[in-house]
Amino acid sequence: MISKNTIEKVFEISRVEEVIGEFIQLKKSGSNYKGLSPFTNEKTPSFMISPSKQIWKDFSSGKGGNIVAFLMEHEQLSYPQAIKFLAKKYNIEVEETAISSEQKEITDKKEKLIVICEFAKKFFKTQLQETDFGKNIALNYLKERNFDQNIINEFEIGCLTSKRDSLKSHAISSGYDKIDDFITLGLISSKNKNDIYSSRIIFPIKTISGRTVGFGARVLNSKTKSAKYINSPDSIIYNKSKILYGLYNSKNQIVKDDNCFIVEGYTDVIRFHQKGVKNVVSSSGTALTIDQINIIRRLTKNVTMLFDSDNAGLNATIRSIDMILSEGMNVSICLFPENEDPDSFAKNKNTEEIKTYLHDNATDFIEFKAKSLNNSSRNSTVEKAQVVNDIVSSISKIPDRIKQEIYIKQCSDMLEITENTLFNALAQLNQITKVNRNISRTKTEIDIPKKTDQIFKLEKKIIEILILYGLNEVVFDEIKMLKNNNGEISYEPVKIKSFVHEKIFLDLQSDEIEFANEEFKILYKKLIDVFQKKQDFDSKIFINSLPKNLSELVTSILIEDEIYQLHNWRSKNVIVKDKGRSVSQLVTETILTLRTLLINKKVQELSKSGDMDDKNFNKDTLEEIVNYYQLKSLLSKKLNRVV
Repeated sequence: MISKNTIEKVFEISRVEEVIGEFIQLKKSGSNYKGLSPFTNEKTPSFMISPSKQIWKDFSSGKGGNIVAFLMEHEQLSYPQAIKFLAKKYNIEVEETAISSEQKEITDKKEKLIVICEFAKKFFKTQLQETDFGKNIALNYLKERNFDQNIINEFEIGCLTSKRDSLKSHAISSGYDKIDDFITLGLISSKNKNDIYSSRIIFPIKTISGRTVGFGARVLNSKTKSAKYINSPDSIIYNKSKILYGLYNSKNQIVKDDNCFIVEGYTDVIRFHQKGVKNVVSSSGTALTIDQINIIRRLTKNVTMLFDSDNAGLNATIRSIDMILSEGMNVSICLFPENEDPDSFAKNKNTEEIKTYLHDNATDFIEFKAKSLNNSSRNSTVEKAQVVNDIVSSISKIPDRIKQEIYIKQCSDMLEITENTLFNALAQLNQITKVNRNISRTKTEIDIPKKTDQIFKLEKKIIEILILYGLNEVVFDEIKMLKNNNGEISYEPVKIKSFVHEKIFLDLQSDEIEFANEEFKILYKKLIDVFQKKQDFDSKIFINSLPKNLSELVTSILIEDEIYQLHNWRSKNVIVKDKGRSVSQLVTETILTLRTLLINKKVQELSKSGDMDDKNFNKDTLEEIVNYYQLKSLLSKKLNRVV
């Protein structure tokens, strides 16, 4: 187990905005940061980070918490793994305490497979640098293609010799008695138990955080009948539709340049990096997926596709355009000269020449489709109509109506079609899309009930008040009930100075009120315990001490308060009462409203127990109802006094 001291150091030093900024593009929003959710396919940023509170909240998915919670959610790490990730990033030495033999036997399957991937990667690198096959064949192949040692090291390229069991033998000699996990990862064949990547150059595939989860392997002997490339199969740690090769090396440059180049192959990425163009990723030879597009969208909204000019490359590009547009992104296409791919094109050019070519030859999707779909389309009415319909269909995928109009005008000029005709075609497509969206929305609204319970809201508000103002000492306006010698009741206003948590605790205790929501009940007890022990309250420390569900709940409360403070009302000449200065009013109104609501609920329950007009109606019950009405009257007077 990781020591408490290490965990405290990690939380103290790590910065949530720095860590999350490595995974998604963040923009300043007042004192906070906003970005697109990494958990949903949203188009409007609802992911918020509060640097002051060191928390994050994703309003589209409901997730939230501290930096460890983010890593556990996004990278599928365990709690200890997340702590170690942060410790490594901030150069914190990890102290571990002794763990039981039982705990040692508990193995995280995902971590085990990642460890094996790292083991295999190191072995492949050694094979490239230290074996005769690696130095004389594999390394020579790479250097003949003008890949230098620095780039080989940066992407941790390796190889396997022609020996059919070199990896298996090394694994067994290193203590891996069973090779089942190697088979699961596609490193060893389940049929003959031999190495799958023999006689191949091997490219490690990494997550955005740099964890190796798979491999791509290229054959070195062109005469062999086996496939040119072999990729790792899908597993619990690797899903090829959700991974982009080179993203770990490229993510910072993508954010900096606000653009992402997409290529097909591993060597295309490596070549561009070596030439100084580092905002590039690869779909690893597979068709671009929505998941991959959304990963890029978190870093930038601008994509430039760099595909081969052959038919396969053109078809792959055309298929991807609509998907990219539907996610609210901007897409350009750059084709290379005939018989050239990104790797071969860039091989003998410098950085400036490459960037100039990409800039000068990148076209938007309308121009690309008009030129590439059918060069003879202008000579045939039918073919021209097909091209126009295809382009309008792509435009209809764009969520932004203003962008749609701009592209329609561009399409009109380029294809010599009236704008009215194009707008009519677009309107038809948009109407179909609108109907489908409405159907989908209706289903969602039916399936997901909304929390409108008033008691829930008030209990949440009490927790919020305790977190924000629990240790504040304020003056409360109270009403004291007096009875004279004649039995007449009068009310006298009084002022009482008290800590907020004491006020709430005593008021709720006097009515024997318990929270209806179980999570709020637990939080309330924890907060009161902290305050009664006269401990200093730090929301960051409090969040770190909570389990995941409660941490998310507290995060939501704190972020909502942050949003309240974000609104720059003064710039709009609207004067808003400072929340801190109205704590007394806030506490009093919340408690009294909750008490009144619970009284109403109790009266309703008692009334349903029998007919009040019935002579046999329980006198005790009737008396209890009358007492509740008197209490309700008193609470109403108190509420009326609150200004």
